[in-house]
Amino acid sequence: MSTVTLRDSIKMSHLLQSLTEIDTGPKDLNVVTMLHHFWEQKQVSQLNRSSSDLDGSVRDAASQADSLLLYESAPSPGPPYVCYVTLPGGSCFGNYKVCETQAEARRDAARVALMNSLVNELPSRRISPHFTTQSLQQAATDSAVSIEDACDPGTSIGTYSLLLHSYQGRTMLEFQEMMTVFQLLHWNGTLKALRERQCSRQSVIAYYSQRGLDEYMRSSMALDWLGREQRSPGRLGEELQVAQRELVLARRRGTELRFYKEKTEILSLALSQAYTHQTYEHLGQAPTYSQ
Repeated sequence: MSTVTLRDSIKMSHLLQSLTEIDTGPKDLNVVTMLHHFWEQKQVSQLNRSSSDLDGSVRDAASQADSLLLYESAPSPGPPYVCYVTLPGGSCFGNYKVCETQAEARRDAARVALMNSLVNELPSRRISPHFTTQSLQQAATDSAVSIEDACDPGTSIGTYSLLLHSYQGRTMLEFQEMMTVFQLLHWNGTLKALRERQCSRQSVIAYYSQRGLDEYMRSSMALDWLGREQRSPGRLGEELQVAQRELVLARRRGTELRFYKEKTEILSLALSQAYTHQTYEHLGQAPTYSQ
């Protein structure tokens, strides 16, 4: 074990012990406040590194800290309650404990997010040449392809190699945030459609890496799934049930949830549009959709 890995393991051990003891510690040890403070200070630090005249910017960063984190409570008539927290950049975490109150669910989601945020700062959690080499070798083994294919941008592993090299020095969470976009594009069939239009992988990566995930993309994917439902009635409901199960299992593991949560929300939006379409058809009117 390397010195860096050993040092990170020791830090991780202390971190996990501290976070596990939060519920039984002093009442003023508020994990929600701790998470808020962590990201507030991180944003101020990033501004300090990127500009020399930051008095106003730093004050703005501190005053806008409330908008850094987004908490969402899943609709529920009673316990157990579920809460999700989305971090700056889009990473999402939820409570993995069974929570009897909404406040408890919020605290537990914050604890999971804080643990992952702190671990993400460890040196071993950055995309390095060594990590890239190991990841490509593992991907080649899992996919039963040659490692030489990583040099060909026309292959899947070649695309993965491009993504890894473009994120050298960045953190694992930052890489995961970008990968979530491409996971959704693959799941939705968008990447296949772009290949059929003969769009190069490099151009697709460059475009979506800059664009990210927005409401237009979500609406477009929902319309794609609405079309599939119209061609194959019942498919949308089945896909939504699978996505909901995946989200629950991922949340109980304490892992990053954005891919599963976005899938669930896109399919739910498509299903609501399907019901609207059926209602208008019953009334003899044509629905209109906007993106």
